[in-house]
Amino acid sequence: MSVSVKDVAATAGVSVGTVSNVLNQPDRVAPATVDRVQRVIRELGFVRNDAARQLRAGRSRSIGLVVPDVGNPFFAEVARGAEERASAAGLTVLLGNSDENPQRQDAHIELFREQRVNGLLITPVSDELESLRALKNSGVPVIFVDREDPDHEFASVAVDDVEGGRLAVAHLLSGGRRRIAFLAGPTSIHQVADRLQGARDAVASVEGATLEVVERGGLTVLNGRSAGEEIVARAPADRPDAVFAANDLLAVGVLQAFALGGGIRVPEDIALVGYDDIDFAAATVVPLTSVSQPARTLGWTAVDLLLKETSGESGDHERAIRFQPELVVRESSG
Repeated sequence: MSVSVKDVAATAGVSVGTVSNVLNQPDRVAPATVDRVQRVIRELGFVRNDAARQLRAGRSRSIGLVVPDVGNPFFAEVARGAEERASAAGLTVLLGNSDENPQRQDAHIELFREQRVNGLLITPVSDELESLRALKNSGVPVIFVDREDPDHEFASVAVDDVEGGRLAVAHLLSGGRRRIAFLAGPTSIHQVADRLQGARDAVASVEGATLEVVERGGLTVLNGRSAGEEIVARAPADRPDAVFAANDLLAVGVLQAFALGGGIRVPEDIALVGYDDIDFAAATVVPLTSVSQPARTLGWTAVDLLLKETSGESGDHERAIRFQPELVVRESSG
């Protein structure tokens, strides 16, 4: 049988209101009374009903975070940063994986709305934003993470992916590569489209350089391996001399295909650059050159921006925060 607040009050010889103050505003209660009530709580094994308290308050102590792929180390780092900042503010982060599926994303949004989260951090997987507008209109702040909102309807924390794509391909071109393949996931994903735009900008500035787009259905290692096997199957004269992958997982798959297929050396035959600079990019068979994003900082900053939104401290200049990417050069690009 569960122990109630009334049980604690009766055993400690105080009122229910005093127990409530000990739990929520202990500074309003005499220290000796606080000690007595807390001792009874431990002895009886009382556990407070946060769900009921949150219903009365209208908000929980939680923040929702929805990412496209919880298995991607980049988003794991984003979540870690969000948890660190939320914990410092006395909040918890509830993580949802949309798996790049709009219906699944909307299901998470509805669940978090029902749980009365204090706010939502999300990397939207499409331009259909009605569910997010409805959540925002209900009074729940919504922050875009790793994606900007061109209409400035939602606050955002992101990285300049156009510049990241330009950095990656400019580096390959500076090494004498001229037949560049951009290994994309779905180009409907904003981050992928921006990286492609940066790659095109870099290629356009060098005479004789070309850019081939190899599109895949996802941003996974298996998708990268599939694309790499396709390149291996080509005649040597038809292969690119460099590959820029939209993320590191794709690049790792390409490396696997080249190693298993044999005959293609990285970087001697084909140079390779990834994106995100996840932890094991430096530990691949050929250490991977990658465009680094401050993943943990993105998560931390998103929660910080949300807290400012809820307190009314956020100004217009803080509603769209953009970080700059950095190129980390390793052996895969020569």
